[in-house]
Amino acid sequence: MSKAVLTYMRQPSATRLVLPPGACDAHVHVFGPAAIFPFSPDSAITPADAPKETLFALHRQLGITRCVIVQSLVHGFDNTVVEDAIRAGGGRYLGVALVPHDVSDAELQRLRAAGFRGVRFNFMPPLGQGASVQQVVALTQRLAPLGLHLQVHFDGSLIHELAPVLRQSAVPVVIDHMARLDATLGENHADFRALCALLEDPRFHVKLSGVDRVSPAAPYAEGVALARRLLQEFPERCFWGTDWPHPNHHHVPDDGQLVDLLAMIAPTLPALEALLVHNPQHFYSFEA
Repeated sequence: MSKAVLTYMRQPSATRLVLPPGACDAHVHVFGPAAIFPFSPDSAITPADAPKETLFALHRQLGITRCVIVQSLVHGFDNTVVEDAIRAGGGRYLGVALVPHDVSDAELQRLRAAGFRGVRFNFMPPLGQGASVQQVVALTQRLAPLGLHLQVHFDGSLIHELAPVLRQSAVPVVIDHMARLDATLGENHADFRALCALLEDPRFHVKLSGVDRVSPAAPYAEGVALARRLLQEFPERCFWGTDWPHPNHHHVPDDGQLVDLLAMIAPTLPALEALLVHNPQHFYSFEA
């Protein structure tokens, strides 16, 4: 593998926005330390370690008290690194696992007991997990009895192809990073309209993470505009996350700045509390 690359700012800026009590970062990853939790040989990148201790410190700085850790392809189907972070999180950190589409029922049950609330599948080239959307939707029949949801990550252009199949899911579906749309195309583009049409189905939810990925550069005005519109239209089915430590990115965003952008995405206290506190509490079932 190539030299390890640091994918996060060691010293993000101090935030101006004070987050409400119980605020949740609903999309992060943890990487390593590789000496304890080896990276997958199939990983497309070799990131520098971004362990749970660094994540916990970042959340203390930002005023975040709850979190959903999403297993990364950096660690493949070995979810041990996320399990370790969940245990250390004292009930305030939950997880979303990566699994093959033919994962056993016993493993799904084990993951649920370990604090995982869903499974994620990638349809983002070159990050695909080798399963078709039809195979993934078939798996949801086995997720349903366990109360696990489906999380999907795909390139925005695929939404028209994937949406009809995803509508057949037997469990709620969470769409990552605003479907990775090109935010410069605006709210009237067919891709954004397709996302909104999918979200009319109450089983679908969306993460307003990745404004930095769908916009060309800071301060990410195009992505912020789409996120604000989604929250206005679907206030009970949006979550937010930093996406720390920002793998597979064209730059390293400032997590303090990402938090402050929430003042424009959710400009009222009720909207901010719904996005950061009530929605994730209800959906992920954090401990009271």
